[in-house]
Amino acid sequence: MARYNGPDCRICRRQGEKLFLKGAKCMSNCTIEKRPNPPGDSPKGRRRKVSDRGLQLREKQKARYAYGVLERQFRSYYEEAARRPGVTGDNLVRILETRLDNVVHRLGFADSRDQARQVVNHGHITLNGRKTNIPSARVRKGDIIGFTDRGRKTEYFKILTEAMRNAAQPPQWLSRDVAAMSGRVLDLPNRADGDRTFNESVIVEFYSR
Repeated sequence: MARYNGPDCRICRRQGEKLFLKGAKCMSNCTIEKRPNPPGDSPKGRRRKVSDRGLQLREKQKARYAYGVLERQFRSYYEEAARRPGVTGDNLVRILETRLDNVVHRLGFADSRDQARQVVNHGHITLNGRKTNIPSARVRKGDIIGFTDRGRKTEYFKILTEAMRNAAQPPQWLSRDVAAMSGRVLDLPNRADGDRTFNESVIVEFYSR
């Protein structure tokens, strides 16, 4: 299945709620506030009644879109989470949160996960001093995330350096060195550190049928 490249606002309208796929841009001038009806042809903009199975599918899709993960990859993450000891839903969120593109976003080096994925894909990010262009690369406790020499020469890096002066603090499981423009993984994230736009227990029910 190919990655979705259409308008992010269309996804939010389909789900009927903000998923904050464009980061801070979703806080103002949001399309769903102007056009709350689902995309496509629907009588008077009404939403159809969704079955229990449909609601479970919707939660899974929201998580997929939130983290920018393909279907097969998301299924493999769930299977890995189910094999791990502990609560499957919490394990799933922890796996998603420790993706490199998400960590770049959490550190404030990108406004959204889409932008973070692009920065990583372009080879501007280092993981423990080595260039890494794989957004799905998994970070571990003690890992250091920074910018490559090539990345530091870009106009994006210059703009980002200025923006860091007023940037919000990263979550507690991460630390950020603004002077060095780098971040460190202090610990593994908990469920409370993950995205709150979906219910992971419903996703577990979806796969446990």
